[in-house]
Amino acid sequence: MSIDPGWPVGLALALLLAVALAAHRFAGYGLERPVLVAAVRAIAQLGLAAVLIAAVVDSLPWSVALVCVMFAMGVLTTSSRVEAPRAWSWAALAMASGVLPVLAIVLATGTIPATGIAVIPVAGIIVGNAMTAHTLVGRRAFAALREEHSQYEASLSVGLLPRQAIREIVHRRAPEALLPGLDQVKTTGVVTLPGAFIGVMLGGGTPAQAATAQVLVLFGIMAAQTVTVLVAEHLLAGRRLLPDDLATSLVD
Repeated sequence: MSIDPGWPVGLALALLLAVALAAHRFAGYGLERPVLVAAVRAIAQLGLAAVLIAAVVDSLPWSVALVCVMFAMGVLTTSSRVEAPRAWSWAALAMASGVLPVLAIVLATGTIPATGIAVIPVAGIIVGNAMTAHTLVGRRAFAALREEHSQYEASLSVGLLPRQAIREIVHRRAPEALLPGLDQVKTTGVVTLPGAFIGVMLGGGTPAQAATAQVLVLFGIMAAQTVTVLVAEHLLAGRRLLPDDLATSLVD
C-alpha cells in the first residue's frame, strides 16, 4: 500500500485544514494565521525534504550530510524555543550526546544497514525527539530559575556553589521533559500506532517487522532523550546553556 500525490490527497488535506481553522475560529483562539502558515510550511518543507532525500539516498556520504543539516536545524530551533540563541553550541553538545550513541549502537550492531534509505529516517526520528526533550527541559528549567531566583540566592548564602544552587532548582524539573516520551512508549500498541510502525506497514512489511522497527525506534528515543536531558542539566548547572537574562542574573 502507498499514498501517492494526487487530487484525493489534496482534497483530504484541504478538508482537514478547514476543520482545524473552523475549530480555531469557533474557540476564538486567534491562531488561524499561524495554522495556515504552519500548513504551508509543512507542505513546502516536506516537499523539499522528499526531493533532497530522493537525490542523496543512494549515497551514504550525502545522506550523512543531509542528517547533519537536519541536526543543525534542530539545534537552531530548540535554541530559539528556549530563548538562548547564543548558547546554540551547548545545545548542540547536549543533543549530540544523546543522538550519536544511539546511531552508533544501531549501526554497529547491524540492526539497520549503513545505507541512506535506513540512516535518514532513523536519524531524523532520533534527532527530532532529542530536540523536543532539550526544548522541554530548557523551558521548564529556565522558568523555574526565574521564578525561584530568591531560592538561588538563599542557597548561595548558606555556602552552596552556583552549580549546586542551580541544580537544586533544575534537577526537580528535568524529569518532566522525559514524561511525554515515556508515555509514548507505555501506550504504543494500546493507544497509538506510531509513525515507524505505520511506515513499515504501508511499505509492505509484516506486522512483526513493523513492531520490531517501532520498538527499536522507541528504545532509541528513550536513550537519546535521557542523555540529552542529563547533559543539558549539567550544562545549565555550569551556567553555559543559559539565555542572556539568566546568564546575567545567576552570578556568584
